[in-house]
Order: sequence, then C-alpha cells, then structure tokens
Amino acid sequence: MKQRLLPYWLIAPALLFTVALFVVPFYGVASLAFGGAQGQFSLKAFQVMTEHWKFAPALKNTLWLAALVIPLQLLMALAMAQMLSQIRKGRDLLLYVWTVPLGISDLAAGIIWLAIFEQTGFLNSFLVTAGGMTEPYNFLAFQNTGSMLVAVVLAEVWRATAIVLVILVSGMGLIPKEYGEAADVFGASAWQKFRHVTLPLLKPSLQTALILRTILAFEVFAVVAALSGTKFPVLMSETYNWQFNLQDGPVAAAMAMVILGISIISTLIYLRVLRTPAGATA
Repeated sequence: MKQRLLPYWLIAPALLFTVALFVVPFYGVASLAFGGAQGQFSLKAFQVMTEHWKFAPALKNTLWLAALVIPLQLLMALAMAQMLSQIRKGRDLLLYVWTVPLGISDLAAGIIWLAIFEQTGFLNSFLVTAGGMTEPYNFLAFQNTGSMLVAVVLAEVWRATAIVLVILVSGMGLIPKEYGEAADVFGASAWQKFRHVTLPLLKPSLQTALILRTILAFEVFAVVAALSGTKFPVLMSETYNWQFNLQDGPVAAAMAMVILGISIISTLIYLRVLRTPAGATA
C-alpha cells in the first residue's frame, strides 16, 4: 500500500506548489476579469479594455517585438551554440562572456541602452563626432516609433539571448557524438550535419527555449519603461497602468488574461510544430 502511494507523495510538493502559485492566482484574476458588479459573468472589463485607445497600439507593439526579437535571438543563439560546440580552447570563457547580460536586471539593461539611444547619448555623440549627422537625432521621441522599436529590440536581444543560448548549449551537449561521427563517415558537410543531425535532435531544447522566450517576450516591461516610458505602450505596461494608475483591477485582470491567452496559444503551436516522435532520443 505504501509503495502504491509513494509516487503520489513524491509529486505532492510540486502539485501544492502549482496550486498555490498558479491555480489560486489564476482563479482570482479570472474571477476579477469575468466578474460583474453583482458577481455574475460579464465581459464589461474586456469591452472597456478593447475600446481604450491604447489597447490596439499596445497589442501591435507587443506582437511586433515578439516577431522580431524571438527569431533574432533563436538564430543568434543557434550560431553561438554551434560555434561553442566546435571550439575547445577558451570555450568556457567565451560562454561566460556571452552570458554576462543574464546577471543584469531588465531595468538596468534598459537604462544601459537608454544611455546609448537618448539624444545626448553615446550613439548621437559618436555620429555627430564622426560627421554622420550635423545635430543629435531623438531616437526615442514620440513620433519616432520605428527607432523606438529598434532600440527596444536591440536591448532585448542583448539582454536575453543568453537565456536561449544556455538552453541550446545544454541540448547540444546531450547529443551523442556517434551521430556526428557517422555523418563524417558518409561525407556530410558542416551544414548537412547541422541541418540533418543537430537540429532534429535539438527539438526538445528548441521547444523549451522558444516557449520560455515567447512567454517572456509578451511580458516585456522594464526595458520598454526605461527606454520609452509611456511613449511605446506594450500589453504589460498597460496592465500596470490599469492596475496602479487608473485603479481599475478588472480591466488590468482582462489585460493579464489576454497576455496569458496569447502565451498559451504560442505554447501549443510550439508543442505541435516541434513535437518529438515517440521513441526518439536526443
């Protein structure tokens, strides 16, 4: 009897952790988002949210950020991980240097890039000194949405590519060397080995990295706040605005549900596209 109950006792702490830190908060947010004044089911919070003039720009900016940042980070992390897998001397030092941004908070990273892009920042100083411009350009002005987007994308790519890199490096380390050696025997080129050996066996790691990075991309807040304040709205900044500035909890909860819904849809897509066949090994 005790042996039959042992698996349930082993998963009990994880189950309690999930209930306490996800199920209960989710129930509270969902109740707030879908609850009416008298406690009945209502979509009024979602109506107020979608009719607000900042919702559409916030949704568009968030989707643009995710669409630009995630592929860039994935390609860079794949190239960096592949490079690390090919070198022996200095590998650990190079990996350490590339993962330094992981030790910097989101807000600190945003302030670093603010010092680069602001009107009196390093980029303007360099361009004016080098003769590329006659006067400083305000990259972060309200009317320059494109340059603000570029600034946020660069800051996010610099700050969080290391997250994807660490996951992919770990995944490549689990690929048996025999696969690569067999490919060499059959005369496969470096690109063929990467495409037909490394990538298929890296699917579980790619899946994990993309799910994690996509969720974090939809929750971007501090970097955007540091670089643009309220001039470049995103879903998370509007959630904060509704909760603390406008003091409207139901609409803030509705915004949170939208972010959660997009994250769940993205996760299901990744699980479907990058699923690993039963019995496959990595």
